[in-house]
Amino acid sequence: MMGPNMNKMLKQVQKMQAEMMRLQEELGNRTVEATAGGGAVKAVVNGKQELVALEIKPEAVDPEDVEMLTELVLTAVNSALNQSREMVTREMGKLTGGLNLPGLF
Repeated sequence: MMGPNMNKMLKQVQKMQAEMMRLQEELGNRTVEATAGGGAVKAVVNGKQELVALEIKPEAVDPEDVEMLTELVLTAVNSALNQSREMVTREMGKLTGGLNLPGLF
């Protein structure tokens, strides 16, 4: 038999789960962007760590130096992914009050 405290705790957990689902959906719609090469390459990533856009300016494309373009793309994408993860961690921290809840993302 569950006492009133257990019932209250279960309701709080259910409320937090609903808030987390809402936040996950909201974060999936939010984006962050990062550039490399002085803006020659721009990567846009959403809160689900999905690359949603990649812009490469024509002047960044040098057939003689494909390696440089590759580095610029990797730098921009990895930077945007890091920003996205930081955004998710920050927003989840607001929701959980700093509790470390592994496995939620």
